[in-house]
Amino acid sequence: MPLSAVIITFNEERNIGRCLDSLVGVADEIVVVDSFSTDRTEEICRAKGARFVQHPFNGHIEQKNYALTQAGFDHVLSLDADEALSDTLRQSILAAKTDWSADGYAMNRLTNYCGQWIYHSGWYPDRKLRLFDRRLARWGGQNPHDKIEMSAGALQIRLKGDLLHYSYYTIEEHYARARKYADIAARAMYARGRRARWWHLILSPAFKWFRNYVLKTGFLDGRAGWTICRISALETKWKYRALREMGRL
Repeated sequence: MPLSAVIITFNEERNIGRCLDSLVGVADEIVVVDSFSTDRTEEICRAKGARFVQHPFNGHIEQKNYALTQAGFDHVLSLDADEALSDTLRQSILAAKTDWSADGYAMNRLTNYCGQWIYHSGWYPDRKLRLFDRRLARWGGQNPHDKIEMSAGALQIRLKGDLLHYSYYTIEEHYARARKYADIAARAMYARGRRARWWHLILSPAFKWFRNYVLKTGFLDGRAGWTICRISALETKWKYRALREMGRL
C-alpha cells in the first residue's frame, strides 16, 4: 500500500533533515508544505528528494489540511518537522502498510527537552493520531494545538514505538514559544466567543502546574520537569491574560 508523508515547515533547517531521513524506506513519497522559509529548509528538502510546495500560512490547522490535499496517496503519515520515527515505530508502520486493518493509527510521542527525554510532566505518553486514511480524517482542534479528527465509527489502533519529538534546545526557546502559543490560543478562543474572568488568571495556571508536576509526576523529570511545568503554567496565565485584554477592547 503506497504511503504519503506530509510535513509543514517554516525555517526548519535544524530539524528537517533528521525528520526526512527517518522516513526513508517507509514513505513512498514525501511532501513538504513550506510557508516561505528564509533559511536552508528548501535546499535540504530538495536534496533529500522531497516534493517541496510553498503555501501561505494561515494557521497550523489550515496549513496541515492544505498539506493533506497535496498528498499523492490517500493513506497519509503526517509529521511535524521537529519529529522523527523511532526504529520500533518504523517497523510498526511498515507492518501497517502490509496489513492495513484500521482507519487510523495512533502512536506515543516522546519529547526531548534540552537534551533530556521527558517521561512525565504530562508530556508522555503523548498519544498522537498521525497515520490515517485522509478520506476519513481532517485536522481540527484549536490553533495552535491541532489534532486529527476521524469520521464517526472509524477504527483506530495504537502502534508500538515512539514518535521522537525534538522540542526545545534551550529554555529561552521554550519561553518564546510559550508566549507565541498563548497569543495564538487567546485569539482563537476570542474568535469562538470565549471570555476570561479574573479567576482564570489564578486558578487555571495553578491547576495546570499541580496537574503536571504532582498528578503527572513531573518531579520525576528532575530540574527539567520543574521548568516544563512552570512554563506550561505561565503559558496558561499568559493565554487568559491576553484573552481578558481582548475582551476589554
